[in-house]
Amino acid sequence: MAIRELRQREGLTIAQVAERAGLSRGMLSKIETGSTMAGMDTLARIARVLGVSMSVLFSKYDATTAAAQHVKRGAGMEVVRRGTRSGHTYHLLAYDQGPVKAFEPFLITIEDDTERYPSFQHPGMEFLYMLEGVIEYRCGQQTYMLEPGDSLSFQGEIPHGPERLAQCPIRFLSIIVYPRNEE
Repeated sequence: MAIRELRQREGLTIAQVAERAGLSRGMLSKIETGSTMAGMDTLARIARVLGVSMSVLFSKYDATTAAAQHVKRGAGMEVVRRGTRSGHTYHLLAYDQGPVKAFEPFLITIEDDTERYPSFQHPGMEFLYMLEGVIEYRCGQQTYMLEPGDSLSFQGEIPHGPERLAQCPIRFLSIIVYPRNEE
């Protein structure tokens, strides 16, 4: 990640960036060295402090000169999201989205049914595509049994999330498309 390089280029200390981003110096240091994962909100705050878009933070992660982004199998960046505490593993599959987040594609893995799963809500639309396992997924008052090859799409504002894990491990794609602010 380019955070240290960008910070040094701007002549800022870890303490200055950490304070402006609302982080501890130790946490920022761990993020810079890659010894801890940072959530997208944390990375957005750091990018704002450094005066760059989020895509700049990942510019050397899998940089190409083409207009397309190719992320090799297993190379998606593991990120922390709200469901991480409940045993979900999130791999962000695309990250060069510019200063305004248009979409977020995740590969989500749930290994076992040891936790109660939270309900999620967010702006935009979400699309799920099942790859492995079987999950009963709640969207509003309805539940849907999702098996490999099934898909489900819904408005993100509707409370949604896993209701019951029927067959683990579970792997599915989750693509969130955020609303555009037309001006």
